[in-house]
Amino acid sequence: MLKTGKRIKSKRTFSEEFKRKLVEEYEKGLMSVPQMERYYGISNKLIYNWIYKYSTYNEKNVRIVELKESQTNRLKELEEKVKELERAVGQKQIMIDYLEKMIDLAKETYSIDIKKNSNTPHSGGSKPTGKQ
Repeated sequence: MLKTGKRIKSKRTFSEEFKRKLVEEYEKGLMSVPQMERYYGISNKLIYNWIYKYSTYNEKNVRIVELKESQTNRLKELEEKVKELERAVGQKQIMIDYLEKMIDLAKETYSIDIKKNSNTPHSGGSKPTGKQ
């Protein structure tokens, strides 16, 4: 930075090997262009130029479209599904609490033990009939 507060622009040069390495990473799907832009601090325009120049898959004048929106939409769909499942779990918990309260009221009011505990005596069942 100069004394006047202006920045000194420095022009970076990249080796052909580095450019080809980035294009190879892109073609293998290891990194997307926005990821490379953030990771290496290189503008996406420059990266796309290298892709057009060195790529074995892409030709000049072919537009590369990355599916950022579909990833965003997929994330939104998954978040919505999580919210829906949390609502379902909440409703089931409310139903469980309600039924437990009803069991407690039945026990208090009618002296009926509805819960099946291991120490509860078995019911006698029906009496056998005399017919055979």
